[in-house]
Amino acid sequence: MDNSLPPADELALVDRELARLDARRSQLLARRAWLLRVLYAPSAPTAPGPSPAAPGPFPPVSGPRPPVADSTPRSAQNVLLTLGGTLLTIAAIAFTLVSWGSMGIGGRSAVLFVVTSCTLAAPVALLRRSLVSTAEAVAALGLVLMVLDAYALHRVALPEADGLGYTAVAAAVLAGAWTAYGSALSRLRIPLPVAVVAGQLPLPLGVLAAGGGPTAFAWAALVTAAADGAVILWTRPAAVRITAAVGATALGGWALLTGGWLSLTSPWSGAPLLLAAAALALFAARRLPTPAVAASVVAGLATVAAVGGLLRPAVAAEWIVPVYVLCGLALASVWRLSPADAGDGTVGGAGRRLPGGIRLGLAGAGAGVAALGVVWALPPVAVGLLGPLARTTEVWSGEHAGRALDSYPGTAVLVLAVAAGVLAAVPRLWARCGALALVWALLTALPVALGLPYAATLTLQLLTTAGALASAVRPGPLTRGLRTPEPAEGPGTPGSRPSTAAQAAPGAPGTPWGPWAPSRPRPQAPAAEPGAVLGWIAYAAGLASALSTVALALDVREATFVALGTLLLLLVGVAVLGAGARRVVAACAAVLTATALVVAVSAAAGFEDHWTALALLLVPAATAVVGAKARPVALPVEITGAVVALPAFALATSRPAFLSLALALGGVIAAATAVRPERRRFASWTAAVLFLLAAWVRLAVWEVTTPEAYTLPVTVPALVVGFLRRRRDREASSWTAYGPGLAATLLPGLVAAWTDPEWPRPLALGVSALVVTLLGARFRLQALLVLGGSVLALDGLHELAPYVVQAVGALPRWLPPALAGLLLLAVGATYEQRLRDARRLRDRVARMR
Repeated sequence: MDNSLPPADELALVDRELARLDARRSQLLARRAWLLRVLYAPSAPTAPGPSPAAPGPFPPVSGPRPPVADSTPRSAQNVLLTLGGTLLTIAAIAFTLVSWGSMGIGGRSAVLFVVTSCTLAAPVALLRRSLVSTAEAVAALGLVLMVLDAYALHRVALPEADGLGYTAVAAAVLAGAWTAYGSALSRLRIPLPVAVVAGQLPLPLGVLAAGGGPTAFAWAALVTAAADGAVILWTRPAAVRITAAVGATALGGWALLTGGWLSLTSPWSGAPLLLAAAALALFAARRLPTPAVAASVVAGLATVAAVGGLLRPAVAAEWIVPVYVLCGLALASVWRLSPADAGDGTVGGAGRRLPGGIRLGLAGAGAGVAALGVVWALPPVAVGLLGPLARTTEVWSGEHAGRALDSYPGTAVLVLAVAAGVLAAVPRLWARCGALALVWALLTALPVALGLPYAATLTLQLLTTAGALASAVRPGPLTRGLRTPEPAEGPGTPGSRPSTAAQAAPGAPGTPWGPWAPSRPRPQAPAAEPGAVLGWIAYAAGLASALSTVALALDVREATFVALGTLLLLLVGVAVLGAGARRVVAACAAVLTATALVVAVSAAAGFEDHWTALALLLVPAATAVVGAKARPVALPVEITGAVVALPAFALATSRPAFLSLALALGGVIAAATAVRPERRRFASWTAAVLFLLAAWVRLAVWEVTTPEAYTLPVTVPALVVGFLRRRRDREASSWTAYGPGLAATLLPGLVAAWTDPEWPRPLALGVSALVVTLLGARFRLQALLVLGGSVLALDGLHELAPYVVQAVGALPRWLPPALAGLLLLAVGATYEQRLRDARRLRDRVARMR
């Protein structure tokens, strides 16, 4: 530890700090015990002691810690009062509805008046004795009794009155009475919120009673929501404000939905309603800073719906969505009214009186409307991109599938163009990304929207692909004018000053160290480069267009060659000029494009499948050459070329002689790749396997029944070479030294033995495999043990199979399943031991060379 203090002085400092911590811990423990004693003491309340932060000794504590109650007295009291009030309310309702008819009108009135008056007066006396919870329960019962009084009055005195009208008047009277009652008894929390709930009913119910339609009901709901807003602004109790906010949201939302529906069916009726709702929302946004953004969004959407609804009848059907989009963009331009922040919640410049939250909400509403318009314009993009993939005609037939959308407005491309232009003018990365994607979508949808001919469509798609790939290679022009946020100041950032504690050495006099040292700010992770983000978007768009272009070009033979050749040049250019992962993907895509071009040439020349297979091997040969020269993309290019070789072998299976030739050529390519040191191990094994497969196929073509005559001359020198290498290099693996030589004889011999009905060949093979297995166990050679043991087991299985089948056929049919079940039970019972044995065997084999 680097410290300027001498060891003795530092040790004394550490001891003093530890002693101070122990003393502070003892004080806090004593204070905690005293607080527990005060909280749970059964006697009268104790005078409060000093605060935990106050210095000085704490009062002594004696006696055991009192037990903690299962529930606090306040919660138990509330539960009891709630249950009692609920039972009384149920009793009152039952009395009113069931036992009401057994009394005369005088008795009924007297009972209700007396009970309600006593119930409403009881909280006054209860509050004087500080029984607030009891007063709340009794007051709630009184409010319910007032509702029953109103019901009883309608049944007895006004039975012919309209139900909706009477309910509206009763709700207004009850709301006023509960407001006065709650204001007089301000310590009660129930009456005022209940009064707000009752206040939601008079106007809407009154409109329905007067026979008003949806428009009148929506206006009543909006006026009631405005009254709720006034309650929110000019009342203090939180419960009242929350209740009013819920009511304003519900009724205002209903008014907005009705106004939106009217803007489509009766614009001159819906527009005033929507504009009034927008004005109320903006007023609420200015007075209430917390929901300013949400209220501004609602105001913006209502304004766009109102203006768009008024303009709808004046334009043709295909221009309706563009009109709404233009209205939304005009509203979104509010964001550019005031570019600077005034620091007090408002913004400077032309929009000094417009708060930032309102500006953000209005702009977000306009942008949302424009985004919905862009979504409406996407079907032509999907048809232009995916239409060629859903092929309904033959390849090179010269026929073209229909790509036009029936009765879809052609103004969709105009919406895409306007949205792209607007986003391109915004100096932000997300806007530039959206503009780039919209430009690509516009070019993709243009042939569908305008009904361009086949040649023009193919040319435009090729140009779109070329432009997107070029932008992916050089995205610099797309980033001009972008404004990026400045990095936060921190260690190593220009303009930041290190703190005094950071400048001083740890342990210096007067410098905090250890757990008291201030933590250093962590440097922020660097933001993504704008060019990289834009480049990937352009790259993805270019690849999608390339795939669609190839599918479209399959209609005509000449177009196929032109498209594949052009795409090959473009992808090679990206692989050469690009960087990073985009370069790798382009190189692999170029290999696949070259493969498609070879297949197209073969099909045009009328090659049969086996000749096409040989032609396809040119692709892995070319990738081997490219891998030796272009190191950054060598591995993915070579892997892609190797994958291309698999369908080549599959095409050659119709002619076994050509299959043998194709396998041999694949082995030559792999052997040439194995010359490079970094590919030697894998490529050499691949070459050996391909050569061996080629030899087996050739032997099968020649109808050779004794493959050992051809494999033993290869196996003997291969084993001698492996033995010499092992003598020179003791670290060489047995698979490298002996594996190819042994596999060259044992594997073909095993295949021949399984098809040989005589016994000499299986016997000779079994003896040879046994010898190889014993040698592998004796000299601890993994290749000999694994190859010899596997061949020996398979050869023995072949020989024993007929007898096993015969024995199983002679046994009762229930016995094999029973034996299998017993075996499974035995294995399950000793599963852990068998698992340990298997792991031990695996480790022993793995330790072999």
